[in-house]
Amino acid sequence: MKKLFSFLASLLFLISQSQELKNFEIPKGYEKILETKGDLDKDGKDEAVVVFNTNIKTKSEGFERKFYILKNINGKLKIWKENSSVIIDSKYGFYPTDNKLDVQIKNNCLLISQLFFTNSRHSDTSKYTFRFQNGDFYLIGSKYQLDDTCDYNFTYEINFSTGKTIVDEEYSSCDENKIDIPKDYYKEFIHKFTALKKMNGFRIGENKFKIPNSNKYFYY
Repeated sequence: MKKLFSFLASLLFLISQSQELKNFEIPKGYEKILETKGDLDKDGKDEAVVVFNTNIKTKSEGFERKFYILKNINGKLKIWKENSSVIIDSKYGFYPTDNKLDVQIKNNCLLISQLFFTNSRHSDTSKYTFRFQNGDFYLIGSKYQLDDTCDYNFTYEINFSTGKTIVDEEYSSCDENKIDIPKDYYKEFIHKFTALKKMNGFRIGENKFKIPNSNKYFYY
């Protein structure tokens, strides 16, 4: 009887979800650039994450990028979630042709990694991890790297679930004769978050908090 009840409950949920979610069709003028599959809600079934160049122009003269998380329900693709705030646009940065984007699903989490150049010497690499919980996708991990050709390498990393935060700043110099090179800076600490950030609306580098016992800020 318990198995029958569980089956009926799952069936009703599936029917309800199928009715609520919209059918997916590629919007006119959109160009698919990436797709990956994996189980994001631990139901034993794979979702598909599909990334597109949209037809929306941005300030960089590129196109806004949007991704959809799709469920396959009764043979039809349904839009579960969509997002246009996390992924940088198609021509962002100094060398747009060298930009890199990677989207994976691992351990029931969505991992989005990006690289772009802020100028001819500086690269910006980020990796953000989102997990589906409490009915939505939340940011649970971030790793942010700023690298110069020869002057510095900075890494900022957070586990949002535990609050463990790592700041690692290494300095050098492009000038072999320079002697006033800043000292390397490394710090591990716990920063408690009152609430996790939802995936939708999150933008890279627009969030910060003060690093304890310093005049530095942690950006993510």
